[in-house]
Amino acid sequence: MSSKSFIPESKLPSLGTTIFTQMSALAQQHKAINLSQGFPDFSGPGYLKKRLAYHVEQGANQYAPMTGAVALRAAIADKTEQIYGWRPDADSEITVTAGATEALFAAISALVRSGDEVICFDPSYDSYAPAVTLAGGVTRHIALQPPSFRVDWDAFRAQLTDKTRLVILNTPHNPSATVWQPEDFAQLWQAIAEREIYVLSDEVYEHICFAPQGHASVLAHPQLRQRSIAVSSFGKTYHMTGWKIGYCIAPPVLSAEVRKIHQYLTFAVNTPAQLAIADMLNAEPQHWQQLPDFYRERRDHLVNALAPSRFKVLPCEGTYFLLADYSAISDMDDVAFSKWLTVEVGVAVIPLSVFCADPFPHKLVRLCFAKQDATLDAAAERLCQL
Repeated sequence: MSSKSFIPESKLPSLGTTIFTQMSALAQQHKAINLSQGFPDFSGPGYLKKRLAYHVEQGANQYAPMTGAVALRAAIADKTEQIYGWRPDADSEITVTAGATEALFAAISALVRSGDEVICFDPSYDSYAPAVTLAGGVTRHIALQPPSFRVDWDAFRAQLTDKTRLVILNTPHNPSATVWQPEDFAQLWQAIAEREIYVLSDEVYEHICFAPQGHASVLAHPQLRQRSIAVSSFGKTYHMTGWKIGYCIAPPVLSAEVRKIHQYLTFAVNTPAQLAIADMLNAEPQHWQQLPDFYRERRDHLVNALAPSRFKVLPCEGTYFLLADYSAISDMDDVAFSKWLTVEVGVAVIPLSVFCADPFPHKLVRLCFAKQDATLDAAAERLCQL
């Protein structure tokens, strides 16, 4: 038998380890304060943890239904109706997934065919484009310009072609910390109403929105939601990113296609955790209702702590991220500056250019404020010395 080594041709030859993994590893290596990767350094609700232990002890340790535990889908339907005034059907329109990223991948895989074009807005979350590529599609990027990062709807309409199949949006937006307005959804509908174009709305930070009018969702637009898949995350809502439980809401015909992928991707999601989250939604709805105030306090804490620094902090309307302009500090590009900041200053951040397909010359980095006050204070103290 030949001992020759075989190296498969990569389906994603230009991709390596994500910037989040790189920066977290660099932070650990140099014992830096990690404001790069988006996870809290505090624990989730005590009641939720107790209910997880309860359901494990009660024997809920076998496969859940493929579409999600019945109790959890019912609780999601209740919450959706309370927020958006429209109740999805728990059986045919709600699917529980292994984190929001699985929902995004399943949705893209279900909708995008070979040669289809998919529009996304840069800076954009890094899982979108690889999923489009694996589905055989082509990603068309529309750049959002700082500091407002608003969509240029004339540019959007000019990008539409007969091959356009899907539009991916994200609100509240990671990494720019901006939010869509209801008029943005109105513009989107006007542009695609007469075309066979679907919408994938990444709304994982829906409960971390500081805009006075609250979170604007695709689910609140009666026409758009008939051809949209909305994705949410319990990991973000309950400070439990490691639980990897999310869900998507879509009309029955789209849900059926997503489930065809989901059933062979993960099939079912962690049973006791689903039941615990259902209990949490029913018993303590005040948790997600109070989440904007909870994170607003942390946002303002970090903004005030950075006030004496030479960083210029951009407005934050949602998510648990801040953007900071470092042009008064360094001429380095954002990747080099982020690595220097981690190694030499001891604070890890994320460069914004990694979220963009085209060159992004702006000197902006992303900081995560889902941290304890002591963590934020320690990081700000170091940054204020620059």
